Amino acid sequence: MNGETAEPLLRVVDLYKNFGATEVLKGVDLEVKPGETITIIGPSGSGKTTLLRCINYLERPTSGHVFIEDRLVGEAWDGKSYRHIGDRELAKERTEMGMVFQRFNLWPHLTALGNVTLGPIRVLKKPAAEARAEGQALLEKVGLGHKAHEYPERLSGGQQQRVAIARALAMQPKLLLFDEPTSALDPELIGEVLNVMRALALEGRTMLVVTHEMRFAQDVADRVIFMDHGVIVEEGPPAQLFANPTHNRTREFLRQVVER
Repeated sequence: MNGETAEPLLRVVDLYKNFGATEVLKGVDLEVKPGETITIIGPSGSGKTTLLRCINYLERPTSGHVFIEDRLVGEAWDGKSYRHIGDRELAKERTEMGMVFQRFNLWPHLTALGNVTLGPIRVLKKPAAEARAEGQALLEKVGLGHKAHEYPERLSGGQQQRVAIARALAMQPKLLLFDEPTSALDPELIGEVLNVMRALALEGRTMLVVTHEMRFAQDVADRVIFMDHGVIVEEGPPAQLFANPTHNRTREFLRQVVER
């Protein structure tokens, strides 16, 4: 965790997203510096997941722009207007942003190692032997080296999510996006995933994490963002936001989740 570098790695500028007549994001502006761990909290339906999906263009924003190191994501500027880029160009851009989903989204017909190495071999064009060696090392990193040849159905939910994290890391992304990575887990399995994420934060990985785990948000984040009704209501260091929020809506939300 540092975030001391002046230039942001990620910039989100005036982002809007509509689904039909429903406006889910309403002009979100966000910057993430290299090495920062930022957690996004807020009630269900506040736009947190949609924001992540728009950042890596799994959902196309209605308007607004996303930049990685001052390079447009999902768009190109021709000197007069913006145009959406093709799927092949977009797939290349997405390799810079590793995404870890609520549901692990592992390929059931591939082993843990096969899931981790598929992207590097097919997308990054790494030699298979090199990808396997790196994949094995990443599985060791998340505590699953001994499960490399197991299929997802033989792994617990926590183990599957740790494989998903290793898979994201295998693409050597500049930014890691986590969409409520523990929400589908049984309570006793949550800690093993959060411990891996804590270790990544301590390494200085740049991470944007949507989470309902308030203790994790307090302990690990450099900055906490509270979203509600499609806007960023408040943001700040965890000690400030949790102990002395400035907005009534933030205070109401924290009172409800802390008292549960």
